[in-house]
Amino acid sequence: MTGTVWHLDESAGELSVKTGVSGRAAKMGHRLSIAMDSWRAEVTWAAGEPIGVHLTVDVESLRVVLGEGGVKSLSGAEKTIVRSNAMKALDPGRFPQICFQANDIAQTGTGYRLAGTLEIHGKTRECVVDAQVEDLDDVWRISCDVDVRQTEFGVKPYSILMGSVTVADTVTVSFVAQQPKDV
Repeated sequence: MTGTVWHLDESAGELSVKTGVSGRAAKMGHRLSIAMDSWRAEVTWAAGEPIGVHLTVDVESLRVVLGEGGVKSLSGAEKTIVRSNAMKALDPGRFPQICFQANDIAQTGTGYRLAGTLEIHGKTRECVVDAQVEDLDDVWRISCDVDVRQTEFGVKPYSILMGSVTVADTVTVSFVAQQPKDV
């Protein structure tokens, strides 16, 4: 794989976010499943090892998939309101993309540890991601989960009822994609 660059996008897999609920009336709120429907990743290889990963996510592509828990299920109209609240918090007009860049990559027993920077809402922080890699005969399957604290990036979690129901500060970002071996 010397000099190879993998180009991945939403056609190769999924990038999703799961939220929790906090506050005195947390049972009234929904735990959200969110899809990021537009993203691009490049994995640069040299001497058979990955040496760089760059992921860009288009914030406007956020789609509310499901709301679990709460007093009642989320309707289509309520999903639109939830998305609107997320867009206000993320401000895609000023910060249209979320970016992860890793140039410090070490092999682990199940894949690779990617150390780099994550930029959300105009703020950049160090981030370590443990990616699992599976050999599925004709494709490589890459997956990972990483927890992100919104407030570390200047994103204020949405709340209602004077803070009695709040989107939990820590969200879990999940990524899964497949890369054909013949590329």
